[in-house]
Amino acid sequence: MLIKRRRGWELPESAATPEAVYLNRRALLAGMGMAGIGLALPSLARAQGAPRNERYKLDRPLTPEKLATTYNNFYEFGDSKNIWQMAQSSLKTRPWTVKIDGMVEKPIEIGVDDLLAKMPLEERLYRHRCVETWSMNVPYTGFALSALIDLAKPLSGAKYVVMRTLADPRMFPKQREFYYPWPYTEGLTMAEARNELSFIATGLYGKALPAQNGAPLRLATPWKYGFKHVKSINHFEFSDKRPVSFWEKMGPDEYGFWANVNPNVAHPRWSQATEKPLGSEERIPTLMYNGYTEFVAALYTDLQGEKLYK
Repeated sequence: MLIKRRRGWELPESAATPEAVYLNRRALLAGMGMAGIGLALPSLARAQGAPRNERYKLDRPLTPEKLATTYNNFYEFGDSKNIWQMAQSSLKTRPWTVKIDGMVEKPIEIGVDDLLAKMPLEERLYRHRCVETWSMNVPYTGFALSALIDLAKPLSGAKYVVMRTLADPRMFPKQREFYYPWPYTEGLTMAEARNELSFIATGLYGKALPAQNGAPLRLATPWKYGFKHVKSINHFEFSDKRPVSFWEKMGPDEYGFWANVNPNVAHPRWSQATEKPLGSEERIPTLMYNGYTEFVAALYTDLQGEKLYK
């Protein structure tokens, strides 16, 4: 007898948003005479119609949309979780130019909608684990980071992909404070960036990505703590030098380059053994690599000397 065992990250089909919901929403817009909005904002239209990739599932319910879009870390707007209204009123995502440079065949600058038109958009159900021990489970729309790498055509000597948030103190009020090392900078090794889980999110819950969640482009690497998930990206640089990331500069004793989830390695100020899903009153055990061991463990077999879990 063939027994199918659910993997640690799988979600029952009944917990995911049905495809018909997206189709009905698009039909409703057309019926209201709003089809032209899809032409003006192709990223929004494509986000709503992106097919779900069934390879990426979960074993727990999706977080309610309201919680995932109103409880947010985005230090460019402040250090509280209640920044969603400020982000929505301040962050302007059109026009938005993305720079791709460094060790590539030909540096380019491209409008975000032109970039999205070149990318194979899909929906994925991903876990998200914050280093502060809260967690959520969300449906992201976006594209594999490897597709952007293929577009960039990096040189053979490139070892890292460096990603930066837009530097614009008019839209990001905290960027006016000099003691933070702006712009927010993060990076992955080329092997990590090409791993199938590495994802650039452009949408959430079948809609365009909200400002407070990192519009128009944010990184999603679900086996890493959330501070690695750089938001509002406007610059991808390919480099042979490991970047020093934002929180690594702020607190090198607590935050490092790798930031892989490991319940057995405590943060200097708290345990990482359990987490509290948004909307739940109970804590649950945290899984190694946030439940994605089979996808990513091989990336780190030869890096035992590195501090992989902070």
